[in-house]
Amino acid sequence: MKKFELLEEYFGHKSFRPLQEEVVDAILDLKDILMILPTGGGKSLCYQLPSLMMGGVTVVVSPLLALMHDQVVALQANSISAAMLSSMQTHEESDQIEKRLKKGMIKLLYVAPERLTNSYFISMLHYININFFVVDEAHCVSEWGHEFRENYRELSLLKEQFPDIPIAAFTATATNSVERDIANQLKLDNPLRVRGSLFRSNLTIKAQHRIKDGRLQLLEFLKSHRGDAGIIYTLSRKSTEAIAQFLQTKGIDAKPYHAGMPTEVKNSTYADFVSDRISIVVATIAFGMGIDKSNIRFVVHMSMPKTLENFYQEIGRSGRDGLEAETLLLFSAQDIVQQKFFIDDLPDTPYKQHVYNKLDSIVRFANGEECRHQTIAKYFDDDIDRCMDKCDNCLEPDIKRIDITTASRKLLSAIYRTSQKFGLHYVVDVLRGSREKRVLENHHDKLSVYGIGDEYSKAQWLTIADRLLELGAVEIGEFKVYKLSEFGAEIIRGVQEVDLREDRLTVKKSIIKKIADSFSDDYDQEIFEKLKSLRTEIAQANNIPPYIVFSDKTLKELTIKLPKTKEDMLMVHGIGEVKYERYGAKFLALISEIAR
Repeated sequence: MKKFELLEEYFGHKSFRPLQEEVVDAILDLKDILMILPTGGGKSLCYQLPSLMMGGVTVVVSPLLALMHDQVVALQANSISAAMLSSMQTHEESDQIEKRLKKGMIKLLYVAPERLTNSYFISMLHYININFFVVDEAHCVSEWGHEFRENYRELSLLKEQFPDIPIAAFTATATNSVERDIANQLKLDNPLRVRGSLFRSNLTIKAQHRIKDGRLQLLEFLKSHRGDAGIIYTLSRKSTEAIAQFLQTKGIDAKPYHAGMPTEVKNSTYADFVSDRISIVVATIAFGMGIDKSNIRFVVHMSMPKTLENFYQEIGRSGRDGLEAETLLLFSAQDIVQQKFFIDDLPDTPYKQHVYNKLDSIVRFANGEECRHQTIAKYFDDDIDRCMDKCDNCLEPDIKRIDITTASRKLLSAIYRTSQKFGLHYVVDVLRGSREKRVLENHHDKLSVYGIGDEYSKAQWLTIADRLLELGAVEIGEFKVYKLSEFGAEIIRGVQEVDLREDRLTVKKSIIKKIADSFSDDYDQEIFEKLKSLRTEIAQANNIPPYIVFSDKTLKELTIKLPKTKEDMLMVHGIGEVKYERYGAKFLALISEIAR
């Protein structure tokens, strides 16, 4: 069968996305491939489609059990024979898969990299008709990447053991140096290198300095995403539970997820999220690594990620269906300090400096006032124009800057006058004339700086301190004690000036305008909800996530076109012959009933 017929029948698409056809053709020509394409760009189809057109089995290496599971379920739902071998299966289940594999009954086999270091498994593969290998999340191969995994480094054995079988490597994030390292480590033979644009046109990126714990900012953001599916990332297990509980008290259906939870609880939360039984998961970064849920509308970071690679991977989990999505990064200078503490514990090697450089990049990104999409693209050696309307810096390019030199001198003087032996909150209490017992016992109410800072709230003084920390005017020592740097001393002497974006000192009260999706002006919300309910019923009956039945994008197009026949329905995005045969009649019946 020709590739366009398969594309429509099994995947419901009428045409390829940019770069997909080029890679499909190269795989069919048995060439090695290295593709770098943003999350949501359609990397999986690039190897799943040619696999259907070739004899033998495609072996897919992935580090993410959740992703493997989701992709196998999705493929099986499209009548494509797929399986995975991992620790999730019993010995009996693994034996059954191996028997089917040897009989040529499986088209795509997903395995973890650890499996390929198993001599028994490698020996078995020599007796299997393999058409090509796929290395997914290929950045894990490189020690200069952000998620280096030792087992991935050993994948060089693929070319050693199977020199005549091509390899197709895929990743969403790789600088030029990481790209070269992937090709070298996998021993790719003159590979076709395909690099897609880093620009995600449906993704709006925003960053704000976190005010206190960021919870009020989070609630403000969520006002424009009522009922939307989203992920909220935090750094610690404790904070995932605390924020989830906080949201629950506000009537928001959120659940926590972290590695310390019992497996059955984690699995339950994961299943509830992909099945649309809950809208929000509050999680550490382990969650979502391989999630294939297409209708995630937002991602929030409650603190600064370790690297730009991490950040880009994590925000990429939203808007995979091509509809509008939004991301929010909340950060403070304290995040920088915390990350540096972790790095300081590393051995003094070139890698340690490499990690420091990555931290500097994400700090510059968070504080930067240039187009955020453009900044990300530059980091990954891509060159794009300003987004114009898909990030906060482009949406609000002329935010006023104010001079805070006088305020900075007050704060720095207070740090100095209190002998550089106290934490920031205490110093601000002195500045604002607090009558707390500790201040009075230390006789700091007698200092010349006592009470000279009542023009700002405590939250505003903490923001000013953030700015000074960013500039290196102060340093945080042991027990979070604030100390002046030479640059800070120059500010006190009047040699240096300090400014700040005015909005950083202003808590915005207006509701953040919701980013309307591409169908917002056209689709009928009431019909959409009815179709969504039917999708949920079908998903539950088949024990699969709702998005595998039809994506939100497909449902919205159905509300607009209201197809009357099979032929009409096959013209809708995401509906091919396979999905029509499984679900089409039920949706046509409901649409017919609605249209009466």
